[in-house]
Parts: sequence; structure tokens; C-alpha cells
Amino acid sequence: MKKFLALLLALVMVFSMAACSSSSDSTDADEEETTTTETEETEEAAEAEETEEVEETAEATHYTIGIIQQLEHDALDLATQGFEDALIELLGEENVTFDFQNAQGETANCATIANSLVSEGVDLILANATSALQAAAAATSDIPILGTSVTDYATALGIDDWTGATGTNISGTSDLAPLSEQANMIAELCPAEEYPNVGILYCSAEPNSVYQSTVITGYLEELGYTVSEYTFADSNDIASVTQNACDNCDVLFVPTDNTAAANTEAIYNVTSVAGVPVVAGESGIMSGCGIATLSISYYDIGYIAGEMAYEILVNGADITTMEVQSAPEVTKMYMADRCEELGITVTDEYEAYVVEE
Repeated sequence: MKKFLALLLALVMVFSMAACSSSSDSTDADEEETTTTETEETEEAAEAEETEEVEETAEATHYTIGIIQQLEHDALDLATQGFEDALIELLGEENVTFDFQNAQGETANCATIANSLVSEGVDLILANATSALQAAAAATSDIPILGTSVTDYATALGIDDWTGATGTNISGTSDLAPLSEQANMIAELCPAEEYPNVGILYCSAEPNSVYQSTVITGYLEELGYTVSEYTFADSNDIASVTQNACDNCDVLFVPTDNTAAANTEAIYNVTSVAGVPVVAGESGIMSGCGIATLSISYYDIGYIAGEMAYEILVNGADITTMEVQSAPEVTKMYMADRCEELGITVTDEYEAYVVEE
């Protein structure tokens, strides 16, 4: 009997210890789960708070953008408008201020404006046209500079080993339509058999015009033309140089050239009397004095520059490696009335240019 009681007490003690152990394990597990949950909730709360702070900071950031526009002209105006529209859309109108300044076609004014914007400490500079870009480049190597309405960045900035990016604080968009296609367009409208002599009319003070003339000359000569250059130093001798070109040529090509763009009436006054057709490098010059062009949208290249600015300012894109961008598409356009007057026939590929009143 005593042995039976002893055995019974031993069994009771074993079960009691097992129960206590089970209870302890359960309690430890519950405590561990609670601790893990609390830790996860704390981390999630911290992440949410950090995200909220970042969003609030982004929303609170205000940018000041300096704009140097070389002169007032329809094409350049559209590029500036596209740039501003892109940033207003991406940043919100309340988060960006544009300090727009027009250099009125004076290189010295471009330099003065650029230095002023650097002194103000703007967040980014848009340089609209070549002289504006060169002035901004000379003024700062720190503030990001985006160009637009610039034909060739390598020429404008004196870069020999061009790779598509400048490697400096400069990038942007180009207004150059393919010169090989522009040469082909001249051949379509004014075949070498009928118009053997092509004159290239441009301002010698604009390096991008020199570049275009050099490149397209090679293409035109391959197509059987005899090519001559006729250059003016400024607006004062445009009429006389144009007259000389008309006296010796059958057709003229005027590249994207800011001085020419600002003086198309003077060019047209001569060419229209002489009956010499003008093929232009862009639509603004064409509408003023030409018969056709391989057109790009200046608004589009300005808008693309605005998107690039957003990437630099907000997303930290490295401007030194950003490749210069071109217009997404080109369009063959013509002036119907002038082509008819000169007896020039166009194909269905060409779109009639509509002059806005």
C-alpha cells in the first residue's frame, strides 16, 4: 500500500511539472509574438513617418529657373513655352518660378543675363539658342544648364570628341533636322538638272550655321549641285548679300540661323523679285521667305528640355551623362502660294503650311 501511494505521488508531481512547463512555453511564445508584432508595427510606423516627411519635403521644394532667350522669335518663343509647360505640369505651378530674360539678339546681353542669374543662385538655367548657351557655359560650371534651339552642341561648345553628352554641367535639346534629308528635299523640289547652283545664305557670326553649311554642302555636291556660300556679318548687309546670291544661284538654302530668322522680310524682298526659291532649315524662316522646310516642333524640344530639368532637379539625374536629345519627328512642309508662283510641284508627302493670323 505504501508503495502504491508513493508511486501515485510521483505521477502527480510529473504531470504537475509538465503542465507548468507547457504553460511557461506558451507564455514565452505569446510574449515573443507580442514583441515581434510590436517591433514590426514600430518599424512600419517609422517608415510611414519617413515617407510622409519625404513627401512633405518634395511638396515644399520650390525651384527658381533662369531663362536666357537669345531674341524674340516664333520658334524660340515656342521652345520656351514648351519648357515652362513641362515643368509646371511636373512640379506644379506653385513650386516653380521662371526668371525669363530676353537678350534682344545681343551677345553681350546674353553674358550679362547669365552672370546675373548665377549671382542670384538659380537652381537651373535654360539657354534658348546658341549664344545664350555659350554665355551660360562661360558664366558657371556648377549650376545645371539645359540648352534648346541649339543646332550642334559640339560646335557651340568646342567639343572635338563628341559622344552625345558634354561631360559637363550642360545638356539639352537640338533643333537640327537631318541635313541629309534636307539636301534630298532640295533635290526633290529643285532638281540639279534645272537648278544646278545652290547658294547657302547665313550669318558668319553663328557657328551652328557654319556647321550646317559645311555638312549640307557635302550632301548637295554628292547630288550633283555646285554649292557656294554667301555670308552676312549682321542684319545691315543681309539685303546686299542676298542680292549677290540671287544673281549667281538658282536656289538658296537658309539653315537654322537666328539672324536670318529675325530678318526674313529683308531676304524675301530680294528673292521674291528675283524669282529664286528658298529652302529653309526651319518653319519660321520658311514662313517668312521660303518655299519649303523639313520642320520640327520647337514646342516639343522645349518640352523635352523641361522633362530633363525635372529629372535633374527632382530625381537627381547626372547632367554630365545626359545625352542631347533631338525632336521626336520631322515633317516636310511647304508654302503653297509661293510654290505655285514659282512653278514648283510638291508630292503628297508635304504638308501645306498654314499661316496663323
